[in-house]
Amino acid sequence: MIRDSSTLQKGQNLRVEVNEVKDRLPKDILEIIRKEPTVKLVGYKMVDGNQFGLVVQLANGEINWFFEQELSELL
Repeated sequence: MIRDSSTLQKGQNLRVEVNEVKDRLPKDILEIIRKEPTVKLVGYKMVDGNQFGLVVQLANGEINWFFEQELSELL
C-alpha cells in the first residue's frame, strides 16, 4: 500500500495489489493485471474531496486509475 503518493514520480513502476481490486474491476482488466501486475504511473486524479487516484498504464497500454491502497511501490 502506498502511504504518500506525493513522493512518486511519473513513469515510476508500481504494482497493483490484486486482492484489493478483485471485487471492483471487470474480469477482462483483472485478467490483464493478474498476468502482469506491474503498471506505470502516468498521473493523478481527484476522486473525492480528500483522496487522489493514481492514473496508471497497464501492460497492454490501457489507462486506468487506482486508489493509493490498491497499489504498492516496487523497490
